This record gives sequence, structure tokens and C-alpha cells, in this order.
Amino acid sequence: MEQHWRQAPRPFAAFLAAPALWLAAFFVVPLGVVWAYSFGETIGLAGIAVTGSGANYARALDPLYLDVLVTSAGIAALTTLICLVLGFPVALAIAFAPPRAKGWLLMLVMLPFWTNLLIRTYALMAMLGTEGFINDALGWIGVGPLPLLHNGVAVVLGLVYVNLPFLILPVYAALDRLDRSLIEASLDLGASQLRTMREIVIPLALPGILTGLLITFIPALGSYLTPDLLGGPDSQMIANVIERQFKRANDWPFGAALSFLLMYLTFIAVAGQALLSRRRRARG
Repeated sequence: MEQHWRQAPRPFAAFLAAPALWLAAFFVVPLGVVWAYSFGETIGLAGIAVTGSGANYARALDPLYLDVLVTSAGIAALTTLICLVLGFPVALAIAFAPPRAKGWLLMLVMLPFWTNLLIRTYALMAMLGTEGFINDALGWIGVGPLPLLHNGVAVVLGLVYVNLPFLILPVYAALDRLDRSLIEASLDLGASQLRTMREIVIPLALPGILTGLLITFIPALGSYLTPDLLGGPDSQMIANVIERQFKRANDWPFGAALSFLLMYLTFIAVAGQALLSRRRRARG
């Protein structure tokens, strides 16, 4: 029998105290400092004065930075769409695989997480470079070398490679919880597999699909390492601009404003997904 925390507040408080203090000390407080910096200005070489001015946010809305933000959103949206097209069939295959095979298939999906992102990115660079494996293979048939690196295509490919498991796993979880009797009933009543997929499987798995889209889009939008190593001047994303403000330009207040502008957009996306889920539950 479940026990409400109000019936025994002290044990709940004892268990909650350590993670709450950790979260406050290493997440909330540093985040609050950066948020305060976004309303400040740089003084001298290393000084920052919090003035309460919104000038940094006004500067962040300059067309130059808005263009980078729109480009970043476009790359993240394309990455998410490709992940959906590639990941949904994989999640479907895992969900309907024999029980013995599910564990192995899930392990293969999560296998990239066991390797550092930097190493995986350098592996992609070795494959996509002018003298990389792909161009070497194309050279055998008299094609190339093709410019596969340091452009938008390489960035999207890298982001798909990095973020694909984030879409497969929640979609798989939603598909694995489906009532199989509904699918069997649809097929027994004469519906084709395509119609069953469109009218039964996808609507029932929609919450997992929306969650997968969200947790794929958000990391892709804020990605820094992949576009920095695989991209060129025309495919830099907003995270690369933020990095330059903190490291090269030494303009921490403006970098903080750009960071929180990105965070505000993330909050809006999360709130929109929650609103859609609430409306769907209300209708259901």
C-alpha cells in the first residue's frame, strides 16, 4: 500500500535532504549566478557588474544572432525528423521482437553511450574526411573525393548519429506497452497492416513519439561539439556562438543572455508538449 509523504514527513525529508542540497548547490545556485550575469555588463578585462539592464537580451534579438538561432532550430528540426524516420521502425522492430532478442537489440541501441562523444565524433571525421573511409571506398569506383566534412550535411549526420537513441528508447517504451489485442482485432476485422499502423499503433504510441521528438530536438538545438568539429562557417549553431562569447570575446553577460534565451525556448517547448499531452488525456 502506497503511503503519502504527509503521513510520514520526516523519513521523506531525510531521503530528500541530500539530493535537494546537491541540486541547489551545484545546479540552482550556479544557474542563478549565470542568470544574474545576463542582466549585467563587462567591466575591464574580467569584472562583471549586475546592473539589471536587459540590453544583452535586446542585443540577442539582433538579426545576426536570430539568423544563427533560426539556422540552429532548422538543423535541430531536420535532425529530429530524420531520427523519427529512422528510429520509429527500429523501435517497432524491437517492441515486436522475440523476448530473448529484445535485450540484445536494446543493448545495441545503447551501445554508443558506452563510448565518449568526442571519440565518436572523431570517428565520424575519419569516415567523412577527404581521405576518409567513405571517400576511399568511392575512389575504388571512380567517384570523388566528395566534400563530406565541414558542412551542414556532416553536422546533420553527426547529430542524427548522436541523438538517434534518444528517440528510439521512448518510442520503444510506448510501443512495448501497447495492448496487442487491439492490433489483433484490427487485423482480424480486415484492416491492412498499414491502416492498423496509422489508426491504432501510431495514435496509441503518440505520447512516446512526442516525448522522443522533444528529447531529441532539445539536445540537438543546444549541441556544441558536433557542429564545432564537423561543421563549417555556414553551419555553426547557437551553442558555438555562446562558447565564443565566454571564451574568446570574454563577454560573459551576453553569453549568459544567449544561454538563457535558449533555455527559455526549451521551457516553451516542454510546456507545449505538456499542454498537448494534457489535452490529449482530456479528450481520451
